[in-house]
Amino acid sequence: MDSYFQTRFTPDPARAGVWRHIASYLQRWVDPDSGLLDLAAGYGDFTRSVSARPKVAIDRNPSLTEFVALGSTSPGTDTDTNTDRIEAVIADATDLSRFDDGGFATVFASNFIEHLEHHEIDALVPQIWRVLRPGGRLILIQPNFRLAPRRYFDDYTHRTIWTDQSLTDLLAAAGFEIEHCEPRFLPLTMKSRLSFGHRLVPLYLRLPFRPLAGQMLVVARRPTTQRSDPGR
Repeated sequence: MDSYFQTRFTPDPARAGVWRHIASYLQRWVDPDSGLLDLAAGYGDFTRSVSARPKVAIDRNPSLTEFVALGSTSPGTDTDTNTDRIEAVIADATDLSRFDDGGFATVFASNFIEHLEHHEIDALVPQIWRVLRPGGRLILIQPNFRLAPRRYFDDYTHRTIWTDQSLTDLLAAAGFEIEHCEPRFLPLTMKSRLSFGHRLVPLYLRLPFRPLAGQMLVVARRPTTQRSDPGR
């Protein structure tokens, strides 16, 4: 785990600037007055930047507690504007048994499930369903194999292939309603030029066609009335 954070996912102050803009874009699907769970939160950049109460970040990164305590700033400023307390949980994000049924209005994950084997994903999706309240949303940002097949496995920890079609089909089969899907959302990695000019991110997200896009965005909703055993 330490070697991964030292090689593929090293700390980068520029990444936080990018995430502030992404969080602002995604805030429309996040209830600011209800709970949010950030799966495989990494350095906590999204958790710090989005508004929700309470906020829980779970990851095996032993430095997560340190990073979520840094606070966050609004895009383009140096002023701390989002000081909502974050609970950092150092644990495997595929095990949500510690969380209550319906405890969150939002579950978020970025670049997570492609690191899991299929049997792990099959076990995780019903757990996400359980911890989401009826009407709650699952927000996923994922590499889109359709857009970046040659670079998808540059990350040696990637295990499964996902496209905008296969991911939405997976969630629909589990009982979720697909509320929003952007097959071309962001460049494949934060090592792109966007991380060195985060003020360009709002402009990029307004483009009707996003050059160099390699990641997708999927927003799925747990219906208010639905079968109690999703995926069966």
